[in-house]
Amino acid sequence: MTDNHPMAKMLCAPTEGCAEAIVVPLILAEQFELKHSFSNMMTSEQFFGLEKYNPHDHVRWFNKITSTIKYKDVPNSVIKLILFPFSLAGAARRWLEKEPPCSITTWDDLVSKFINEFFPPSRTTNLRNEISNFQQKFDESFHEAWERYKDLLRACPHHGFTELHQLDTFYNALNPADQDSLNAAAGGNLLEKSSARLGCAETKVATWDDLAFKIMPFGLNVKDLNVFCKDVDLKLKF
Repeated sequence: MTDNHPMAKMLCAPTEGCAEAIVVPLILAEQFELKHSFSNMMTSEQFFGLEKYNPHDHVRWFNKITSTIKYKDVPNSVIKLILFPFSLAGAARRWLEKEPPCSITTWDDLVSKFINEFFPPSRTTNLRNEISNFQQKFDESFHEAWERYKDLLRACPHHGFTELHQLDTFYNALNPADQDSLNAAAGGNLLEKSSARLGCAETKVATWDDLAFKIMPFGLNVKDLNVFCKDVDLKLKF
């Protein structure tokens, strides 16, 4: 009598290599179960892998959402590993499915591979060039220019520029009137004051009222100046 079992085995679909790419660490907490609503929450802002979308923005959004999910004895990084696949769709979902089985064991590893896949070096180069060559537009207010500059920095958080280099680039991109206003608030050249602040552990910090008083005669919006100073953590010595 012919044994058909070997043939049956040959016809069976292989199971090797079908494991998920993400390895979720063993969860020791008792009665741990993620609510179904959490996975639905992830699908509200899915990342499709399209070039016009920034993976850094998706990671920031995902971190913000998952930071609100708390379980006793369950690290937040484990929750992120479980939920992140639900936040992907289209090309991004296919990318994760094609990753080698059991090749992602930590949240940092997942973020690194995700960013490298959807934020290629050429994109980094282009954004670094945009940051370096930033210029205030002819009809652009100080506030609008600062917000646009911050958007470029946020779009490429690994740009590698120092704080002083960022400030130097923005200051030199401004029109003369706005440069004069910042210098007036600093009580001298803003870049020189900032350089001294970065090289000195202790500096006298002016109050925002002092800054406002100094800037008012020069026409720059006081609110815009306050936002700018707080954003770059300027502690100017007067």
